Amino acid sequence: MLFSEEWLRHYINPPLSSEALCETLTMGGLEVEGSEPIAPAFTGIVVAQVLTVENHPNADKLHVCTVDVGEGDPVQIVCGAPNVAPGIKVPCAKIGAVLPGDFKIKKAKLRGVESNGMLCSSRELGISEDHSGLWILPADAPVGEDIRTYERLDDRKIEIKLTPNRGDALSIIGVGRDLRAMTGAELAQPDMSPVEANCDAVHNVKIEAPDLCGRFSGRVIKGLNPNAPTPDWMKSRLERSGQRSISALVDISNYVLLELGRPTHIFDLDKLDGTLTVRWGKEGEKAGLLNGKTVDIDPYFGVISDNNGIEAIGGIMGGAHAAVSDDTVNIFIESAFWWPVSIQGRCRKLNFSTDAAYRFERGVDFGTTVEHLEYTTRLIKDICGTAETQIGPVVDMVESLPERKPVKMRIERCRKIIGADISEDKMAECFTRLGFNFEKKDGAFLVEPPTYRFDIEIEEDLIEEVARLYGYQNLTEIPPLARVSMLERNEDTLDRHELRKKMAALGFQEQISYSFVAEEEEADFSAVKNPIKVLNPIASQMAVMRTQLIAGLVNTLKYNLNRKTERAALFEYGRVFFRDETVKGSDFAVEGVRQPVHLGALVYGSAFPAQWGEKVRPYDFFDLKGVVEQLTAGRKLRFEKSKNPALHPGRSADVYLDGDLIGVIGELHPALAQKYDLPHSPVVFELDAEPLLKQGLPVHKPISKFQPVSRDISVSMASDIALQKLTDAVAKAAKKDPRLFILSSFKLFDVYQPKDDAGQKSLAFSARFQRMDSQVSDAEADEAVQAILNVLAEQGAVLRQ
Repeated sequence: MLFSEEWLRHYINPPLSSEALCETLTMGGLEVEGSEPIAPAFTGIVVAQVLTVENHPNADKLHVCTVDVGEGDPVQIVCGAPNVAPGIKVPCAKIGAVLPGDFKIKKAKLRGVESNGMLCSSRELGISEDHSGLWILPADAPVGEDIRTYERLDDRKIEIKLTPNRGDALSIIGVGRDLRAMTGAELAQPDMSPVEANCDAVHNVKIEAPDLCGRFSGRVIKGLNPNAPTPDWMKSRLERSGQRSISALVDISNYVLLELGRPTHIFDLDKLDGTLTVRWGKEGEKAGLLNGKTVDIDPYFGVISDNNGIEAIGGIMGGAHAAVSDDTVNIFIESAFWWPVSIQGRCRKLNFSTDAAYRFERGVDFGTTVEHLEYTTRLIKDICGTAETQIGPVVDMVESLPERKPVKMRIERCRKIIGADISEDKMAECFTRLGFNFEKKDGAFLVEPPTYRFDIEIEEDLIEEVARLYGYQNLTEIPPLARVSMLERNEDTLDRHELRKKMAALGFQEQISYSFVAEEEEADFSAVKNPIKVLNPIASQMAVMRTQLIAGLVNTLKYNLNRKTERAALFEYGRVFFRDETVKGSDFAVEGVRQPVHLGALVYGSAFPAQWGEKVRPYDFFDLKGVVEQLTAGRKLRFEKSKNPALHPGRSADVYLDGDLIGVIGELHPALAQKYDLPHSPVVFELDAEPLLKQGLPVHKPISKFQPVSRDISVSMASDIALQKLTDAVAKAAKKDPRLFILSSFKLFDVYQPKDDAGQKSLAFSARFQRMDSQVSDAEADEAVQAILNVLAEQGAVLRQ
């Protein structure tokens, strides 16, 4: 919430500097997010009156002016503003003045004519961006007075950041109430005394939905001046609070909203037809709104309607049909209480928000609709009233209001939670300053929450009020009263942060993305046909719960490629969500939903930054495969051809760890790369994180004292025979065939594909033989090689001739 410090101090003015005021609000729970002056620093600028204006003899667009700056004799100033004219009053920088940006005004000659100052626009003073001409001041502005004093430019804009439960502080008076409680300063109130009715004009209202609108107060006013200007004091307060002036009636409504926190709506009475009905919407209805949009209405929305149709969406925005205009002379003012649950979520569905809904969905005082209506009436009468103005009686319809049950706060419980020995008198003083009615009985306070405090419901709410008024800065640090013991940790299991650190050490950057994804993206990147849908998505591109991380990585890559990024190495550690009826509900699980943690990674572009020592080459499958091998060092890792629809069918693999499938790795499918506007396909992997965290304990394995014997084996086979099939067969035979007990390693080191025979390929393996107790002989090695050849022949691989 943004407001003017001067406006706040008009109602409560504690003896605090601006900085101390902001600190007090922050420590009291109303966090000040920003505080800045209305105008930047400048000196020597006064109110001046232009006496005469003549054309410059040597320039077409310059004027020679005589100006009264309040020092007796007028001064001559050369000015080029198009709106300079005799008689106007404007800011004038005298000789020696310093403008924003440390620009000093000196005596000068412009095209041969002496100039003794400078007439200023609001932009030159740093107040606004308007540079169309001079800043024209009111005719009654006192000549010679410092402009900072006259226009109150030492005022400050203060912006506070409120938690969702503090809707009562979304107004000047609301902030003032808290400031009174914090400082003890006196809080003045606007004049809300009744405005006497001088006619019996009323407009009929009917409430059909008490669960939508609990109280509706209204009043008819006739014979207003439609062209009445908004007073400068009101216009200034609105502008300094982030609201632009529109018209007197609209400005008054906005002013009451900001000052009292009371959203009101003013209808053009002559445009209403029949009884105003407060009801829930109907299927197929439409509403044309003040913001120019026409929206679809259904029973989810509350509306105010008449014979013309919908005239407003209750608690959110008025309709365009009965909106006030420059021709409005007769009005109907509405001041109502809308139940917060009937407003919450509606703006999200409409895809816009309003100041009124922002307050109503948090709770607006239901006990002062009439008083605030009287105050609004007084402002309208004083600003827009005429001799013929007729004011009707207030019609107040009360249907259903929240029940304010007393809340009990135990004194000892309060001390225990806060951790300070606060006296009973201090607690009572806190409640008194807050304006709460209470009684003390049996070691507890029984507090009746006021009608404007929707956040006071349980004991902890009252304890929070005592703590913030006692002062968080006054709470002493108390060391732990119990012994702290170190938690046990399994030595064979990595912490998730260690896994993320490993990825960072390998050159990857971590990303964190939403768990919600677009339904189309989920269909593109996952084989899951029925993902979990979000009941009330915050945006259309967040409609389902993700079952994979690759879509988020691709979107991040695309975002960065559009910003001239040439290479990327990204990873994400996060949950994915699957339907699983075997999962039972608990404190840590949602019934019917399995939520494993996955690790996803993506590489794109050059494998190395530009350098002299390495040739430029793109990331490939084997770069990312090497990352997986480093994450699973010392464990049994296996890759088999994958059928994942999101990956290239010939450049992807399923990843098996210790015999269990844990994920996939490969290039993104070319069709998806084209669909997502990627110049080249990135290489990705997605693995179940839990097996990666299970590292196992290191086991001592002695090194043989005897030298190994190496043999190279080159075989020829059909191109469609997988390497993994050969290595698995050799590993299986090594456990059964006594000749192969001496085999210590069997690794591929060369692949050859004949150009004239695409159906054949040649593989070269390096076999190592070694014993712990004795040297392997050449004869034994030859027998082992023959045994390996026999195994390979069974799989379709024969010794290359």
